[in-house]
Amino acid sequence: MTVVRGIVLSVRFLCELAMLVALAYWGFHVFDGSMAYVVGVGLPLAAIVVWGEFVAPKARRPVSIPIRLVIEDALFVATTIALVAVDLPVAAVVFAIAALSASWLNAWTEAREGPPP
Repeated sequence: MTVVRGIVLSVRFLCELAMLVALAYWGFHVFDGSMAYVVGVGLPLAAIVVWGEFVAPKARRPVSIPIRLVIEDALFVATTIALVAVDLPVAAVVFAIAALSASWLNAWTEAREGPPP
């Protein structure tokens, strides 16, 4: 694995963590009472399941790079929309740029070097 690939994977992992935090934040701020807990905990858990099934380097059901990009970017775009919905537009733009760049760079480096060990 090259240094560039390692950096890309590290940034992508940080974006995954930021996605989970942002989805939880959205759920707890948009909903009230027990529904806030259901959505604030349930939405990040659903994202974890989808990521683990299809997107993660050691996914249970690996898919091709183009399909993985669609799934991964859909999660990142949904997170960006959630950040805008809770009135965090600067965080949304920073997240979108970092996450989508890392996603596409990861696909590009994987196509050139192969999947991570």
